[in-house]
Amino acid sequence: MSMHPSEPLLRRDRLPHILCEGCGDGIIVNALLEAIVELNLPREKIVFVSGIGCSSRIPGYLLFDSLHTTHGRPIAFATGIKLANPELKVIVITGDGDMASIGGNHFLHAARRNIDMTVICSNNYTYGMTGGQVSPTTPRGWRTTTSPYGNAEPPMDIARVAVAAGANYVARWSTASPLQIKESIKKALTKEGFTLVEVLTQCPTALGRRNKLRTAVDMLRWYKENTVALHHAQELEEQGVDLSAKVVVGEFVDRDRPGLVRLLGLVKEEEKRIEKKEEKLTPEQRAAKRKEEEERLREARKRILEVIAKLGSPKIRRMIELGGDVEKIEKELVKHEG
Repeated sequence: MSMHPSEPLLRRDRLPHILCEGCGDGIIVNALLEAIVELNLPREKIVFVSGIGCSSRIPGYLLFDSLHTTHGRPIAFATGIKLANPELKVIVITGDGDMASIGGNHFLHAARRNIDMTVICSNNYTYGMTGGQVSPTTPRGWRTTTSPYGNAEPPMDIARVAVAAGANYVARWSTASPLQIKESIKKALTKEGFTLVEVLTQCPTALGRRNKLRTAVDMLRWYKENTVALHHAQELEEQGVDLSAKVVVGEFVDRDRPGLVRLLGLVKEEEKRIEKKEEKLTPEQRAAKRKEEEERLREARKRILEVIAKLGSPKIRRMIELGGDVEKIEKELVKHEG
């Protein structure tokens, strides 16, 4: 059986995971890793940051450098990482409780500053890891451990808050739309400034069973029936249709304001000109470039296999597993043969 392209990016020694059966975070992981593979992003240039919660455990299963921080603080730590090393692509994995509640102020000001990072928010409408309490995004009327008679508070609209605060790119989808999640993550990862992909994800264990949605299938069906595409929602609102009980999904904003890294002069203008030039490539040129890169990777793998055939020491095998580059492996080979 052939290996899925994103499988080498998982820490197999950390499996099995701690997530509950039916949790939607697995769909997010799959979309995220597929986006990274399809964009051919170098693993050593990516760092993940997370706070506390079910979704914040995700980076622990990924074969990347990562930082597991305190509750509500991943965006603050991510800001420090990006400003200290602007060359890194910083990805924050967070949840609605982690980011919209205790981390709300960091969220607002990161979007205002347009600090260069991609935030993926797994919004399951509850504090799933700590007992299923009401969260800032819990819909009105929904039951949780701290709202047994139904939540009376209006929920926060994370996507619209990010747009109003100044984010460059904001999209929201549910786990019932995995392809859209992947495409939005790809777009977010290639843009300058603060980018956010909010994913409505099912939590049948802590939330669903208290609201007559006992399985993941029930919750996915609810998302399909209760989400409205942004363009369609605008048409319905113009007609006077009440959408207060629905959730609007889609791309809310896609703009090109300068990110904080550029405003602080931490990125050379020459590098920006190169990036802009690459953005202007035609689809045919991008395909040719991608084909050239795939050929380079095939040659690299071939050379690695040749090295293994000559020298199968545990040290070399471990270097390959950890993603050591071909030149480093070849130098090791020469040293041993000498």
